[in-house]
Amino acid sequence: MYRDNTLVPAEATRLLALGLLMEKPMSYAMLAQTVRGFTSLVVGPSLDLIGTPLEVLKVEGLVSLDKTSDAETLSLTDAGQEEFVYLMGSNLRAPITDMSKLIIAIKMRLLHLADQTTQTMQVNLLVDIYERQLNRLLELKQGYSTTEGQFGSWLDLDIKHTTEQLKTYEDMAEDMAKSVA
Repeated sequence: MYRDNTLVPAEATRLLALGLLMEKPMSYAMLAQTVRGFTSLVVGPSLDLIGTPLEVLKVEGLVSLDKTSDAETLSLTDAGQEEFVYLMGSNLRAPITDMSKLIIAIKMRLLHLADQTTQTMQVNLLVDIYERQLNRLLELKQGYSTTEGQFGSWLDLDIKHTTEQLKTYEDMAEDMAKSVA
């Protein structure tokens, strides 16, 4: 992890792999294909995300290989579940980059597997990040909106998109607060 307790790219793919195995055991080939497919669809092909082989999960004792059936399947161990909880509880980083988007996508994909406290924390982090992102964009607009060209239109679109995302996460946080009460 980085110093600010956010995930490095290899940890993002690790979180995704562990979460997928938490949902159901699967073969090594299926796990690799699913991880590669998901990450490629979110951020496009990336050498940063290919680096850490899933074999390391076995070596570290986070998954076990079940050879009882015809097809060998990987299952999550207790240590793997602990690692999932640890990675799922990591911070999120602003401003939003392609890597941040991937980590957010992974966490949203796996949020249902986390406990209520972690779910609430992650959604509140998203509210905070998008509030800061929106404030930064509004400040940018204030200082540079009179620039010639298409910058103002592009900035308005980004502000609109960020505002919609913020509203979505605020609604999620509100729904979670209601369900706990």
